[in-house]
Amino acid sequence: MKTNLFFWLKSYLGFSNKESRGFVLLIPVLMMMIIIPSLINKARSTKAGEFELIYQRKVDSLEKTGMKLVSSPDPVFNPQDTIKNKVNSKKSENLNRIPFSEADSITLQIVSGIGPSTAGRIVKYGVQLGGYYSSTQLLEVYGLKPETVELMWDYFDFDPLITSKIAINEIELDELSKHPYISYSEAKVILAYRNQHGDFTSINDLKKIKIFKSEWVDKIAPYLTF
Repeated sequence: MKTNLFFWLKSYLGFSNKESRGFVLLIPVLMMMIIIPSLINKARSTKAGEFELIYQRKVDSLEKTGMKLVSSPDPVFNPQDTIKNKVNSKKSENLNRIPFSEADSITLQIVSGIGPSTAGRIVKYGVQLGGYYSSTQLLEVYGLKPETVELMWDYFDFDPLITSKIAINEIELDELSKHPYISYSEAKVILAYRNQHGDFTSINDLKKIKIFKSEWVDKIAPYLTF
């Protein structure tokens, strides 16, 4: 068989005797490179399954004795890493729920996950907008996670409050483009339309500008005054 293999390598691939012997010696190495990774992955999977089974047995045995699991019996796995922290009821008893519009950068830090920087961004973004009219707008604040926003309503009651509005028929280009929802290009189109067609009388006039999506116009509508 070896002779036939050498003959085939010489005839069809043009290998010399030396090259043929080297190729034959290389075949087992290539096979091992293919087989070994598969064996390693299989061993890891088996080990992980065994660990999970042992861990569950420990949990079951502890719970049968009436003990409540608050941390993992194995230091390499902490079940608290995979669940959201619940609000400490004892702390909540000492706090008043206040309207979100009354929260400042100090009181916002009562929420787990909100530090001085995040609290400052929440307040600053609200000022730039002219106030929050929807709780979903908080998801636009850089670094503020959805789960943290959910925790906020354990301490605050969201109340829509627009603190400042844009006089759309009087404002100039640079000022209009400062609003977070309005880019410089969009502001140019709005003022060009106003210059050509006269003052806007309602939000419906803005919707006549066909390049703007109706959803976007509705988004900025609470901040406009005519």
